[in-house]
Amino acid sequence: MRFLEQPTRHLFFTGKGGVGKTSMACATSIKLADRGRRVLLVSTDPASNLDEVLNTQIGQHPTPIKSVDNLWALNLDPEAAAKDYRERMVGPYRGILPETAIRSIEEQFSGACTVEIAAFDEFSKLLGDQSSTSEFDHVIFDTAPTGHTLRLLTLPSAWSGFMENNTTGGSCLGPLAGLQAQRQLYLQTVQALSNPAMTTIVLVSRPETSALNEAARTKTELQHLGVNNQHLVINGVLKSVSLQDEIAVAMQHRGESALASMPEALKSLEQTQIPLTSHPLLGIDALRNLDNPSLAPQPIPSPHLLKNSDFPQLSSLIDELSTRGHGVILAMGKGGVGKTTVASAVAIGLVARGFPVHLTTTDPADHLLETLGSTPMPGLTVSRIDPVQETMQYAAEVMQTAGAGLDEKGRALLEEDLRSPCTEEIAVFRAFETAISAGKEGFVVMDTAPTGHTILLLDAALAYHRETTRQTTTIPDAVENLLPRLRDPAWTQVLIVTLPEATPVHEARKLQDDLRRARIEPFAWVINQSLAPLHVSDPTLCHRQHGELPYIEEVCSQLATRYALIPWQAQPPQGLEKLLQLSGSNQSVLTCESNSND
Repeated sequence: MRFLEQPTRHLFFTGKGGVGKTSMACATSIKLADRGRRVLLVSTDPASNLDEVLNTQIGQHPTPIKSVDNLWALNLDPEAAAKDYRERMVGPYRGILPETAIRSIEEQFSGACTVEIAAFDEFSKLLGDQSSTSEFDHVIFDTAPTGHTLRLLTLPSAWSGFMENNTTGGSCLGPLAGLQAQRQLYLQTVQALSNPAMTTIVLVSRPETSALNEAARTKTELQHLGVNNQHLVINGVLKSVSLQDEIAVAMQHRGESALASMPEALKSLEQTQIPLTSHPLLGIDALRNLDNPSLAPQPIPSPHLLKNSDFPQLSSLIDELSTRGHGVILAMGKGGVGKTTVASAVAIGLVARGFPVHLTTTDPADHLLETLGSTPMPGLTVSRIDPVQETMQYAAEVMQTAGAGLDEKGRALLEEDLRSPCTEEIAVFRAFETAISAGKEGFVVMDTAPTGHTILLLDAALAYHRETTRQTTTIPDAVENLLPRLRDPAWTQVLIVTLPEATPVHEARKLQDDLRRARIEPFAWVINQSLAPLHVSDPTLCHRQHGELPYIEEVCSQLATRYALIPWQAQPPQGLEKLLQLSGSNQSVLTCESNSND
């Protein structure tokens, strides 16, 4: 790892979901701690799995890690941080103001925006206030998937920019009330992020086109923020030792092709390549040996091959979904498990079965167009919920309705309120609700954001109801009906997408628990990119194939009422033809389209 030759005090690990940010952050922390450096590892991911990876129960305060001297870790729990932040804002007024006034203040601090601000508040203390981490030589940040990370990194400028231009004293939906007093801390946070002597951003990718494109976009976004000290890690590079193993050869070829066509924006960065491991990266020993392929275990003499016929295919789920004739289908799961591919295949499969389908995404890191390719398909419409566009449209509508009867001072205050970063969350959520309501007439398939973001989005429903009534005078029908529709199995079906590995399966289990607490029962699980049904002989793939079996068994026997398994694909499942194959649809659809276009 070349970035450890002269490591900065702060190291950020970011990248597309599922590329191995947590593994890289943990391995880096262990290596620095083994050198005698005192290290604090921090997760800012709402769906953190540091506990499982490090085999230590980690809380919101520095926790010493078992078997590693000099290493501590903590999770920034957004919900807990929001609870503490809310009480700091409301507590001083208890016993002074009437109970009705206290409830009104608490209402203002009940939404997803408070969660984001509170998490940022904790993050800033660690990065901007060096005295809070003065006992540590290094602070390592295991950040959330790219969309969330960019949002987190832009917040210092967004919040300080809002405060800089705030001339009327607007409260920004209440949650911003506590920010002004810590303005200097946020300015120090911005400075720390952009100081190359203090901070390194490690862009983590896989040798895959979509992951590399995401890393390139992240690099450019960060450069616009003045963050230029960046390093590229390519994780999971396979060098096959068995030319007779067609799967291994195809996997190596896919990786080499992706790296050969790497975006120009990444070519100037220093680069570290990490080999594909044959074992799960769980536990201290596995993490210590992350970049040492010579320590890989010996081949398994007789791999336990599963037959394709042992498992339902994705086509069987699509067939059952199609019998309903309409509704909303949500593809949900941890970042990097293939939600976009599954959502696209389901949408195209339903179109091939004769239904009109609208395919959309709420994921900040949108990959729909990359997956679908350029060939149009009659009956399929595609969109993306764009935060900038939705915010502009929402703000304009609020000014035309709620602002119509205000005087000049009142309109100025409302305009300022709408310029705050909080407004974006409301605008995006409104678009989400509108898409859900369209399930009455046909099928709507949604490629949702990674787990933590999705849950925050769903949890914002009731708070959004309240916030809408604060800024406008009416509540749209879509708002009133959202939660009942999400909870109605005749309207909404959730597909939980996972990989046959420890972290994705256990994160998906947490997601299912959260959904059930919200009274939303998942329809089925999809186990994606499995080696289990394939013939492999490469030692690394044999071990990975064997390692999948307990997690497949866990899904099928303990977690899912319905499930499907998708084998790893030698060719990326991108473009109409590949997605039709994945969905089990008749290939003659392509011929019909071709003839109709002549």
